[in-house]
Amino acid sequence: MTRTIGQARGEWSPAGVYLNTASFGLPPQAGWTALQAALEDWRTGSSSWEGWGEQTQRSREVWARIVGVPAAWVATGSVVSAMVGIIAAALPDDSRVIAPDIEFTSNLWPLAAQGRGITVTTVPAARLAEAIDADTDVVAFSAAHSASGEVADLEAVAAAAEHHGALTVCDATQAVGWLPVDASRFDVVTCSAYKWLMSPRGSAFMSVRPALLDRLLPQAAGWFAGADIHGSYYGMPMRLADDSRRLDISPAWFSWVGTTPALELIEAIGVDAIQAHDVALANRLRVGLGLEPSNSAIVSAAVPDAAQRLAGTEVQAATRAGALRASFHLYNTDADVDRVLELLAG
Repeated sequence: MTRTIGQARGEWSPAGVYLNTASFGLPPQAGWTALQAALEDWRTGSSSWEGWGEQTQRSREVWARIVGVPAAWVATGSVVSAMVGIIAAALPDDSRVIAPDIEFTSNLWPLAAQGRGITVTTVPAARLAEAIDADTDVVAFSAAHSASGEVADLEAVAAAAEHHGALTVCDATQAVGWLPVDASRFDVVTCSAYKWLMSPRGSAFMSVRPALLDRLLPQAAGWFAGADIHGSYYGMPMRLADDSRRLDISPAWFSWVGTTPALELIEAIGVDAIQAHDVALANRLRVGLGLEPSNSAIVSAAVPDAAQRLAGTEVQAATRAGALRASFHLYNTDADVDRVLELLAG
């Protein structure tokens, strides 16, 4: 069932002006209610766990549709760094990795920590695509940067990497949920769900192209990675799933209970509509601050004394790299922007 942003507005009731989705998103009522019901069942022993576990597969299927890949490409986990670690461990010795110079460390340090002659070279984010060359083995980057809000030229990076035969590892945590992302264009796309997908912390996804899968070691393989989950509790021989599910880790049940309804709401509204809404609000703030419009839902602005002006008010924003960071999502309105501008001007 499709829904408009206006129809979905009642899903949220922020206590004030919440402009910090780039840190964590606010859960829709449907996700919150599902989580509370599961917690009550846990507290009272009113149900078994299998229904909670099934939410992982439901979430996988919805996320796969949102990013345009088959569900068989998608592994589930808890955090991006652990997923990137699987990719890093599979790299040949002496691989050369290229990344933006301010890349988030969850997508960078697992590669840099490998040793084995693997080197990580960084360049300005705007020059990433042109810096990819015949000596590049891996390109690691974020679809949208968490501090600056800068949106990567996804097609240019994908095309350059494809031309030179380089592996692409895209962290889409700050993008999926408001920015259309075609995960099929990249070898690996990771995403934590607790930001723009408005889910509890502890649910994350990784899309893997099938051609890469045989190179990856299921380092934390357990029963949940089995071909038959409920037939994989005990013993040998090892009988892993034959698709990306072999990389799954056993799920933190309650995180996934809250994730499924949030993803279903994102899908029902549509990412294109969410992008138009979020970017319009961000640009309203940019214009009010005397900045040029941009294509991001995240605003980074060097506003003198911004943290002090907003401290103790109803506004929740952040400071990153010495600048005010305001991030806009479905629960924000024009009135939120106007209130922030009023406080910053005061």
